[in-house]
Amino acid sequence: MLLPDKFLKNRRLETLVENQTSYAVESAAMHIFETHQEAEQILLRFNEPVLASMLVGKKVMHLENMTAFDFLPGESLVLPSNEVMCIDFPEAQMDNPTKCLAMTIAEDKIKETVNFLNESRAKIDDEWQFTDYNFHFTNDIAIQQIIHRLLFLFTEDHLSKDVFADFMLRELIIRILQTEAKKIYTEKTMQLSSTHRLAYIIEYIRKNLSKNLSIKELSDKVFMSESNFHRVFKNELNISPVDFINNERIKLATSLLQDPNNKIKDVYSACGFNSLSYFIRMFKRKEQLSPKEYQSKLQR
Repeated sequence: MLLPDKFLKNRRLETLVENQTSYAVESAAMHIFETHQEAEQILLRFNEPVLASMLVGKKVMHLENMTAFDFLPGESLVLPSNEVMCIDFPEAQMDNPTKCLAMTIAEDKIKETVNFLNESRAKIDDEWQFTDYNFHFTNDIAIQQIIHRLLFLFTEDHLSKDVFADFMLRELIIRILQTEAKKIYTEKTMQLSSTHRLAYIIEYIRKNLSKNLSIKELSDKVFMSESNFHRVFKNELNISPVDFINNERIKLATSLLQDPNNKIKDVYSACGFNSLSYFIRMFKRKEQLSPKEYQSKLQR
């Protein structure tokens, strides 16, 4: 993600490690950090919840109760207030600095948005709660675009800047909550399937990808109407049931195609696709390669 010119135009290089440029609106503050030389064990902490997103280069993050991991462009990290980050910069150089943004969001704004969701878009089996742990994820297109838009808003000389940012922050918080819910449901399916209906449905989908899965069948299994099931599924996971099923089928297909003995005509059928042309179209949309190109690339 490229930084807006306004962020770079008036900055002062005061330190080679985590040089900071900051801007603020009513409910949040945006800090851009640039590091121009290799460094290790740099400590950073904020007194409000923070969204950190990598822009350029690589960091190695050391966080409490987590194994050290590479933090790369296109990824974000949500941390509770007063959480200490210990950071290494293994690749930072004077002519190629590592760049990252850290956006603190007022806890009142987060609580207001969570309350709004629980009142108007409630979950079916529990309540929305903002993460109280270190949550590392890959940005989807929507979150990436919101972050980019906020970068411009923070520097915009506009009387309504705070109002514009307020709307964008609310959407960002909601999309983070949906991303976290999707991650929890898809990674802890077995543990949650007996108490959470969507987790149960996800487990059922994964076990029956080769079959013809209809929305009516899935909604009947959790005693919901088709329209309500579709609404709840998309509300909590930010993806439609059909798109989720197709994504899971493509994941299975990529796994099967790693075996050079598996023929494409057998793979698409094993993954539950009724049409070869539809399978190829969905596969290419997800992987940017046709199934044949994907398998050939793996063999090479």
